[in-house]
Amino acid sequence: MPSPNQASIKSLIERINFPPSSTDLNPLTLADAKQIRSVEVDGDAVTIELRFGFPVTRQKTNITELVTQTITAQWPAAKVSVNVEQKIVAHAVQNSVEAIPGVKNVIAVASGKGGVGKSTTTVNLALALAYEGAKVGILDADIYGPSQHTMLGAEDQKPELVEGSEKMIEPIISHGLQSISLGYLVDRDSAMIWRGPMATQALQQISRDTQWHDLDYLFVDMPPGTGDIHLTLAQQIPVSGAVIVTTPQDIALQDASKGFNMFKKVDISVLGLIENMATHTCSNCGHEEHIFGSGGGGRMADEYDMPLLGSLPLDISIREQADAGKPTVAQDPESTLSQQYRQVALELVARLAKRKKNMTFKFGNIAVVDK
Repeated sequence: MPSPNQASIKSLIERINFPPSSTDLNPLTLADAKQIRSVEVDGDAVTIELRFGFPVTRQKTNITELVTQTITAQWPAAKVSVNVEQKIVAHAVQNSVEAIPGVKNVIAVASGKGGVGKSTTTVNLALALAYEGAKVGILDADIYGPSQHTMLGAEDQKPELVEGSEKMIEPIISHGLQSISLGYLVDRDSAMIWRGPMATQALQQISRDTQWHDLDYLFVDMPPGTGDIHLTLAQQIPVSGAVIVTTPQDIALQDASKGFNMFKKVDISVLGLIENMATHTCSNCGHEEHIFGSGGGGRMADEYDMPLLGSLPLDISIREQADAGKPTVAQDPESTLSQQYRQVALELVARLAKRKKNMTFKFGNIAVVDK
């Protein structure tokens, strides 16, 4: 067999899938996001530099082994050295929307209807990316029914003013996440009887009057539907991408399709679809069944030509842990359920890493002075 050379090594590893996907028919490869920085070959010594545009702190060993095994399967005598880095950058947003200081990427998590587990999915995705090595925050945009403060176990905390500021507030830190929610600012049993303009103003204030600290990703937990809050998001908040959460049944899918079309109209890229509560396994007998039907998420993903990022189960522990203020990924990040959230989260931000960079971060503000 011919000795390895730079071109043959690069061609071989470009086809490696990462992150691994069990649901997407067109999985990402190492070549997709230009993750291969360099390949050097000196006799049997092969040195590879990889740089990922999403968090891979906990995946470095897996990546190194996968690349090494791929090469040595072809050239057993090769001495392989793999260096894995991550560099998360800001990606393109809607035109003419000003960046939020301290935030590289805003990811909106939406659903067409309530009750599909959107908020629980949001917090676990955020925790998953933090566990993988990113700096992550959550903005609870469900003004009328905030829940992230409860799920994060921080119901009794109140945001404090930034020292020396009259309006900027510090985010609440819980489970390693920065977060802000009206749940921190109003009494637990208070009804938010606000008209649309008041709700949208509240969203603008909590997004821009929070002093976020060097976030790679800010997840925005959207309210159900396609109302005033969603329009404000499109006009006032720089969104790098959106993800839609749905359950498999037809009614939920009908509403989820409205969410997809809304984002399309306001020029926000939908990074993919997450099918929640896809299956349920009986805790007594182990029987698995599709309570809400099967295959609905896949059919919608095909119809709208977007990736199905993953299918998550209906499991009582997910609900119990969220209610207790310690969501699944925080409770046990290496559990089977947590690993499912982690895979979906990596699929999501790997898709984002393929998008254009936001070059406005490269330049300062330009002022024209009339002398």
